[in-house]
Amino acid sequence: MDSSSSSAAADGPSAEESLAVFWHEGMLAHDAGRGVFDSGRDPGFLDVLDQHPENADRVRNMLSILRRGPIAPFLSWHSGCPAHASELLSFHNPEYIDELVQANANGAKKLCEGTFLNPGSWGAALLAAGTTLSAARHILDGHGKIAYALVRPPGHHAQPDRADGYCFLNNAGLAVQLALDSGRAKVAVVDVDVHYGNGTAEGFYRTDNVLTISLHMNHGSWGPSHPRSGSADEIGEGRGLGYNLNIPLPNGSGDAGSRNAGSSCHRHNK
Repeated sequence: MDSSSSSAAADGPSAEESLAVFWHEGMLAHDAGRGVFDSGRDPGFLDVLDQHPENADRVRNMLSILRRGPIAPFLSWHSGCPAHASELLSFHNPEYIDELVQANANGAKKLCEGTFLNPGSWGAALLAAGTTLSAARHILDGHGKIAYALVRPPGHHAQPDRADGYCFLNNAGLAVQLALDSGRAKVAVVDVDVHYGNGTAEGFYRTDNVLTISLHMNHGSWGPSHPRSGSADEIGEGRGLGYNLNIPLPNGSGDAGSRNAGSSCHRHNK
């Protein structure tokens, strides 16, 4: 190896080769409160109430791993920014956005079971959406090959017209729509989570230019805010028939089960 190559290796990857991480501290301001698990309820006889499962400490640990862990030298950090209302309307209905704006103005609202918009939540949600869009633009504008948006509140349960599962705005759905609006003919979404990415799937369920793939626990529907179950027979409708692929996995599948499911998915879509 010549001296120039040694120097380049010592300096780490270039901006084009590194993984671009998009983040903003303001997303820590969302606080879903305390109660029995995610209910927000205080039965009156407990000394200690549970912190809501979707809390800022989860992301603080992710940050520490990225900043001080073994992959830290391979990351480049970028600041996110809030999304504008016009950007939200690319995926969400205006009536739903108005509901969120009004809930924020009123101070707080329980939008559905387990999902609370409290003081600080709306600003954090706008930052999560905008930070995801910034990461997408980074790739669409040719600044790199891979970008990671570290965001909260999460988004993949939020449907065009409703909140669901701790999610207010569908960050992934907004990024997909940005790619389509930027001239990309086809976009694929691969959602790997214990729960079905129902909101993203619902947003593109009737279109053939977005393939949505979800690997998740076989949990079924959990109520009126989550009408689809994530079953394998939910394959899209109309022009989108065949463009929604669900892979529900039994409890205990583990890494091997997920890998096998991913391999099957790859063969299916060749």
